Amino acid sequence: MHPGNIGSAARAMKTMGLADLRLIAPEKYPAPEAQWMATHAQDVLQNAKLHASLADALADCVTAFALSARPREWSTQVLDVRAAAAQAATLAGPVAFVFGNEEAGLTNDEMLACQYLVHIPTVAEYSSLNLAQAVQVVCYELFMVSSSTSFEMRTEKPATVADLEGLYGHLEQAAIDSEFFKPASGSKLPTRLRRLFSRIPNLEREEVNILRGLLNALQDPPSK
Repeated sequence: MHPGNIGSAARAMKTMGLADLRLIAPEKYPAPEAQWMATHAQDVLQNAKLHASLADALADCVTAFALSARPREWSTQVLDVRAAAAQAATLAGPVAFVFGNEEAGLTNDEMLACQYLVHIPTVAEYSSLNLAQAVQVVCYELFMVSSSTSFEMRTEKPATVADLEGLYGHLEQAAIDSEFFKPASGSKLPTRLRRLFSRIPNLEREEVNILRGLLNALQDPPSK
């Protein structure tokens, strides 16, 4: 909502060696306030990618971490920011940390589009961080884990967020086709399936394809 926070986020990223800034339907951008607050990180700002939706921004990512100070009744796996950074360091492929707007944060649907819910520990009396400050904390934790941890990159192709969204949609349709799930019933099955798969780290594209192949076979069995 505030272009100054976009510039400050770019500056926070550059100080920790990060450069892939993705903006989803910003209210006012480009704007001089963003340039002012970016200081010497104008290159990060100028190379920022604009997206119309969260799904579009996450399509090529293998895992997405949603930032929120508020607990959610129906949430994906919950981690504190340090644990989230450590988990991100084990993943091969683009990883996203997703921040909501300054007024309301992330919606439940936006949070469920991510595989993890991340919180930054604060005192209980006041847990609200400025958006750019939250970005700085996350960038710092990512920098610390990347500079102190060595890990072996996986050779298998990791599943992207788009791959997972395709799997979720396929599971839901298969459940409807089999009459196991009736959307009008108010069942939380689609949400529970997201929570189930969010607990599986490093899911590979081939594994997603196996599951979807099985669903196809169950939906359209060969004639005897």
